[in-house]
This record gives sequence, C-alpha cells and structure tokens, in this order.
Amino acid sequence: MSDPWAITLSSVVLWLAWGCFLIVALRNLVSVVQLIVAAYVFKTRVPPAARSIDLWARYSDVAPPISVLAPAYNEELSIIESVRALLGLEYPEHEVIVINDGSTDATLDILIRAFAMKPANLPQVAELQVTKIVGTYRSTTHPNLIVIDKENGRKADAVNAGLGFARTPLVCIIDADSIIEPDGLLRSAEPFLSDDGSLVAVGGAIRIANGCDVKGGSLRKIGVPKAWIPRFQVVEYLRAFLTARVANAHFDALTLISGAFGLFRRDVLVEIGGYHHDTIGEDLELMIHLHRYLRDKQVPYSFDFVPEIVCWTEAPATLGGLRNQRARWQQGALETLNRHRSMLFNPRYGRIGILMMPQIVLEDVLGPPAELIGYIVFPAAYLLGVLSGEAALAYLFLTFVFGTGLSVGTLALEETQLRRTPNARDLARIAVAAVVENFGYRQVNLVFRLIGIKRYFRGEKGWSAVPRVGFNG
Repeated sequence: MSDPWAITLSSVVLWLAWGCFLIVALRNLVSVVQLIVAAYVFKTRVPPAARSIDLWARYSDVAPPISVLAPAYNEELSIIESVRALLGLEYPEHEVIVINDGSTDATLDILIRAFAMKPANLPQVAELQVTKIVGTYRSTTHPNLIVIDKENGRKADAVNAGLGFARTPLVCIIDADSIIEPDGLLRSAEPFLSDDGSLVAVGGAIRIANGCDVKGGSLRKIGVPKAWIPRFQVVEYLRAFLTARVANAHFDALTLISGAFGLFRRDVLVEIGGYHHDTIGEDLELMIHLHRYLRDKQVPYSFDFVPEIVCWTEAPATLGGLRNQRARWQQGALETLNRHRSMLFNPRYGRIGILMMPQIVLEDVLGPPAELIGYIVFPAAYLLGVLSGEAALAYLFLTFVFGTGLSVGTLALEETQLRRTPNARDLARIAVAAVVENFGYRQVNLVFRLIGIKRYFRGEKGWSAVPRVGFNG
C-alpha cells in the first residue's frame, strides 16, 4: 500500500479501532467488578425481613410520617391504579400528594371524580417551584390524599411544588405511572430508623410492569412482557439495579436514585432548593448536587440502596417511546456532567470526584459513540488489511458474548437472591432476551443515545414524552 492517502486512512482506522476496543473493554471491566461486588454483597449481608408482617411488628410504632410525592403529566391511563396503590401502602402514617403538572388530558378530572376531591385552601410552607399553583384539592373519602394542580413546568418543578406542601420529615418521590409494592415504604424507612442521622436518601429496585397483571392499583401477578422491546428492558433494569446500584452503594458511591422511586430527608432537599428546574435528567442531577453540597459543607452523610424495595413502572412499548426516553436520559447525563464538571478528578469530592464522575464520562460521553464506531471501523480495518480477522472477532466477543455473560450473571443473582421471576419458563424467556438484545436492540439504543448527545450540543430543552398504553398493555 504505497498511496499516502490510503496509508493515512489505514492508520486512522487502526487507531480508531483500538481506541474503541480500549473504551469498550474498560467499560466492560467496570461492569464485571460491579457484578462481582454485588455477588459478594448478596452473599455476606444480613437480609431484611422477608415478610411484611415482621416489618410492621418491628417498626409500626416508630416509623416517621412520610409524604409520597407523585408528579403526574397526562397519566389518565394509569393514574387511578397508581393512586390506589399509593393509598394502600402498608405504612402507619403517610399522605399522598399528587401534583398535576398542567396535564392536557383528563388526568385531573379523573382524579377529582374517582376520589371525590374538593377544593381546599392548603398553605405552602416552602415555595420552590417556578410555575403558578392553580388550585389545591383534598379527597373527602381519603383524608390523606391531596392533589396540587399547577401550570406545566416538567417533573422537577412538580416535585418542588409538592415539597412545598409536604410537612413530614421524609418524602417519597415516585412517578405517577409506577406502583410500589405494599411494603415498599416500610422497607425504605427501615434504614433511617437505625441511622445516626447521616442517611439522606434510600433507593430501591425498579422493575418493568409490562406483562404483569395490575388490578385496582395492586400488582396481582408478575409476568414477562410479550413484546420484545419491553422484554429487553427487563434485562437492562436487572443489570442496572442488581449489579450497578448494589455495588456503588457498597462503596458509598451511589450517584443515582431512580426518579421512579426514592425516599429522601425533606429538610435536605428544601435546604438545597429542591430539584434544578433547567435540566432534563433531574434524578441524576439531584444526586450529584447532593453529593457536592454535603461535601462542600463537610458534614457526614450517606445514601443507601435496598434491592428488596421494588417499584414497578411502565416501560416504553415502542421504538419511538424508547428513543425519547433514552435520548432524554443521555442528554440529562451530559447536562449534569457539565454543570458539575469541577468535581471531575477533584479529590475534594472523594470517591465521587475521583471514581464516579469519570465513570459517568466513560458511560455517557465516550462509551456510546465508541461502541457504535467500533461496529464500523473493525470490519473496515479487516477489509483494509490492517487488522486480522481474529481482532475483529475479539471486538464482537467483547460486545456480544461478554455483554450476554454479564446479563446471565445478573439473572443468576436474581434467581438465587430475590426470586421475583415467578417460574423457570419466564426466567428462560428473559435469558433468551439477554442474548437476542445484542443483535439490533443494543445498537439501536446506541443510536438513540447519540440523538441525546446531539440534542445536548444543540441546546434543546424540549421534553420528549413517552406514550403510555397502561399497566396491562
């Protein structure tokens, strides 16, 4: 190959190929470490009480009051089931505050009719939202149910509005399209009862409700989605919550409590001004903001994660909905990274600055484009004769086979530790999805994340909604 342009092209392709290989290998190494740590945690920990009745016997007399904040925007398909589930939670004293964030569908009307809501002049003790409160309502049939009607300002603003009406020491933030298991509040409050005052928040596992039988606001039967798109997400959520969250919490380095469910100390959230209003990824931004604020104050603090706390949520059932969700997550991660970039590799912020912020860079800045480019440059490098066929196959092994192995390892944790999958047939269906996701779904997801990167650099702030089909869809 004597043509200088051909030599240059070959060199560029070769460097790109090995760069992609290194980034993907490093990302996979992090995942392996997380899987090993999670297995160690599950093996050595003292598991919490298995039965709700035991939790109630231990903590019903001492459990602090909790306000459950449920922001809702165009949730007419599932809002009744969600609110009924929240009202039916097994907890000594809790109130439910639904924040209707300027819905354009019948969400508010359905709530008013279903729960006999009447206008109430409720005072707001802290005004953290930036939009106008239109009205407040209290149920005549459920005294612990409040509905706040406000102008649209997106989820962060809606949660801030709810914080202003809550008066309890702990607040549970949950998506209105989610259903927490009946003992979820008790399980999440348990770490606070044995804490020395430094615990700020507790997170739980999020699982996919698609394919499950939901009636009257209760999860009657766990199932596996029939459609492939939500089934692939079952695998993703298991990987995220049974490995990454468990491992990070073990190292006191939890940087994400899902926006679908989390229990927080209300005073700390009010102290930092609640959620930032101008971010797409409010859950990640909140956690990084909390880490930064508390470390700047030099006060002891901690976050915890309890995998037995399970919240069921409706996953996107179409590629369009999945695209909107994943692009939004990606854009939100980049916004958070940019906002708190001074924490990156900064020893002032301990393991969060030294380890976790670089991990966000690896996962959300370098990882998606590197893996996608690798699918292109490795075959190109082979065709140009600068890489052997074995090297190209090694990259495919690194992405396909290795990824499948991580998923199967997570399924092993699920089966041996939590056993939420009802039978062997459903476990096998999830295992098949763990293999099949590598052939198309994984690559499409990378494209969606690149869309999020593009939206970030364009400075787009629009909220891409995810269409809902209801829990039993």
